[in-house]
Amino acid sequence: MNSLTSIMQQTYRKFQGLQNSKSSFSNPNNQQTLYIIIYLVLLAAAATTWYILPTTTLPPPTSAATTTLRRRYYSATCPSAESTVAQIMKQSLLAEPRSAASVLRLQFHDCFVNGCDGSLLLDDTPTMAGEKLALANINSLRSFEVIDKIKAELEQSCPGVVSCADIVIMAARDAVSLTGGPRWEVKLGRLDGLTASRADSDAVMPSPRANATTLIDLFAKLNLSVKDLVALSGSHSIGRARCFSITHRLYDDQAGARQPEAAIEPGFREKLMQLCPVNGYQNVTGGLDSTPVVFDNLYFKDLVVGKGVLNSDQTLYTSPETRAYVEEFSRDEEAFFQAFAEGMIKLGDLQSGQPGEVRRNCRAVNGSPAAAMNNYQN
Repeated sequence: MNSLTSIMQQTYRKFQGLQNSKSSFSNPNNQQTLYIIIYLVLLAAAATTWYILPTTTLPPPTSAATTTLRRRYYSATCPSAESTVAQIMKQSLLAEPRSAASVLRLQFHDCFVNGCDGSLLLDDTPTMAGEKLALANINSLRSFEVIDKIKAELEQSCPGVVSCADIVIMAARDAVSLTGGPRWEVKLGRLDGLTASRADSDAVMPSPRANATTLIDLFAKLNLSVKDLVALSGSHSIGRARCFSITHRLYDDQAGARQPEAAIEPGFREKLMQLCPVNGYQNVTGGLDSTPVVFDNLYFKDLVVGKGVLNSDQTLYTSPETRAYVEEFSRDEEAFFQAFAEGMIKLGDLQSGQPGEVRRNCRAVNGSPAAAMNNYQN
């Protein structure tokens, strides 16, 4: 275990007394106090204790690309790009600790749909139903303003150079490293997509209700292995889930007639029921693991003892195809960190094969999609 994670976990345990078994899910004042304490410790230590993945272990690209991605892509054209992203991410995490998990999710939800092209960031237009209101994203994705802030800063120092798609990749990496997880060199040089598709998002994004077989098939279509699936699911080491994604595990209907899933540990089941009562507010949230602001391997330890919050999490332990990786990562945090970094790089390699541009504003293409396409081709 690296020293940064150790510091954060010790701090978390020290102040866990702020919370009892019920308020650990539902008392926002205690949560905010705890988050601030953890992040003050984190940001004081982060500069010297980041886990650095050796570059020799990084896998080669696994999917076709419209541009050649490489490390330090902006070293000549915008040398401050990565440091600017890191600085704004630090500021954002201090202001809102949940933004780490939110930004990390942006990479998953962007890259899963037609590659990592920043299409997720596009606002709807009269002629385009974008991805922000897709089933997996509506009332769920957050922290678009963090990407906006980074883009605005980079447009001041390096106008028209750094793509929004690359900003998402850099910010997601920093979200992990700033919360105690691994740090890896990102490959950059992506173009921003000229359109987005709500229908495509609805068709391919994994559901929190999915079982392991469905998840394995979805990841395989992106040339991501079973090991990648389990490692990347470890992104749920940070963040929170809504009751909307949990209650189906607890109640069969509005009367609460069904017995909860047998895979849920009984004491944890009671906490989930307190968090998400029958007919309760569906946007209430609970932590995805027992240390929801620290990137560590406790997510996997929780799965082993039946404390997975989502069905798509717990199924990784109950399914024989994925259980061995869950057990390995629960025992060996460094193995998890290594596999997660490799998986994130493979995920980041996915591209749409379609024309693109460097947007001036991440929420809109530079002109009409047709005009942008013509500019690209000319």
